[in-house]
Amino acid sequence: MIIRGGTVVTARGVEKVDIAIAGDQITAVGLNLADDGEEIDASGLHVFPGGIDSHVHFNEPGRTEWEDIAHGSAALAAGGYTSFVDMPLNNLPVTTDVTAFDLKLEAMKRSSKVDFGLWGGLVPGNLDQLEPLVRRGVMGFKAFMCPSGIDEFPASDSVTLRKGMERISDLGSILLVHAEDPASILEPTGTRAVDFIRSRPPAAERAAIAQAIELAEVTGCRLHVVHVSTAEGARLIREAHERGIDVSGETCPHYLLYVEDDVERLGGLGKCAPPFRNAADRDAMWDMPMVVSDHSPSSIELKRGEDFNKLWGGISGCQSTRQLLLAQDQLDVANIAAVTATNIAQRFRLGGKGDIATEYDADLWIVDLSGDDVVRREDLRYRNPFSAHEGQRIRGRTVKTLVRGGEPGSGRFIRPAAR
Repeated sequence: MIIRGGTVVTARGVEKVDIAIAGDQITAVGLNLADDGEEIDASGLHVFPGGIDSHVHFNEPGRTEWEDIAHGSAALAAGGYTSFVDMPLNNLPVTTDVTAFDLKLEAMKRSSKVDFGLWGGLVPGNLDQLEPLVRRGVMGFKAFMCPSGIDEFPASDSVTLRKGMERISDLGSILLVHAEDPASILEPTGTRAVDFIRSRPPAAERAAIAQAIELAEVTGCRLHVVHVSTAEGARLIREAHERGIDVSGETCPHYLLYVEDDVERLGGLGKCAPPFRNAADRDAMWDMPMVVSDHSPSSIELKRGEDFNKLWGGISGCQSTRQLLLAQDQLDVANIAAVTATNIAQRFRLGGKGDIATEYDADLWIVDLSGDDVVRREDLRYRNPFSAHEGQRIRGRTVKTLVRGGEPGSGRFIRPAAR
């Protein structure tokens, strides 16, 4: 196959070149490539590396009435994504031992339409499972520094975090943390959205990130902070990285687009943890090196009720991430390729992913950037098709998503590449 005449976008820049594909890999990138196979005319279109969403909750097996692998992966493909890494909680059983891992892996092999990796979980009492899970091929481990909202996935206390990070460091893996300090989380004083937001102040994120960085420095563990929401949290990560600590962070479209006042308009659809912040925090998030969805869906009933504190906290959004970024004009297209693919592949060692180059997987998003639209409920592929992003402006119409050179349909399991 050859993709001819498109504007190819990578983290290195933009150029009009052809892409030759043989089997599931890119064999050449250049001008006027000769090929005897099928041709795809990409004239007037842009070609991005397939997106990688390293933070989704597809909830299978278990809570499939909230979301399942087939719907979630189809939504990703519709939005230009060719790989994802699924979180270890919200599904039942949670992915904290090899039995649960094996169940989830089989479900993914049956149903995923794009390539996939799996995070394991670090919880009190499962230190003996970390090495077997690494042998099984987990991408790394996720821990909560505060209650997760799921009883089956308890928070990791400081002793569990330290011992877990020592073990994870020895294994050459990585720890992801939900960074909110439980001592800084307050009891809500009322039932409104504003009461929930005030109960989870920016200081909770700052304190937890500082503690996680300190443990990473002591243990030598690779650390990644998920869904960073504050400018201060981003600063702590950046400064630690500059000091030589192996730490990184990500943010999500909802922290780039919304502020506290928007929750009153969105209601339960806009509830998440950490909550939306102020305008200065929002603007600072555009400098983060990774943007992922934290697609955390539920049924619509769990988003409705008089007491905001009791509503499910999570935002559905994995289908729209790239189109939302393209519509904001805050990042150029090369940076969008970086924050939604290349940087993620490099940080989490997804070999052969995240770039358009010889010997890389032929994971490609062919997109028409000429038209603007808005997120519409009827276009969403989720099991429960609703989102906080409905009505938000998007840019880019998906013409074709290629997973290893073919149509989305049968995803493969991704193990982290050797360090």
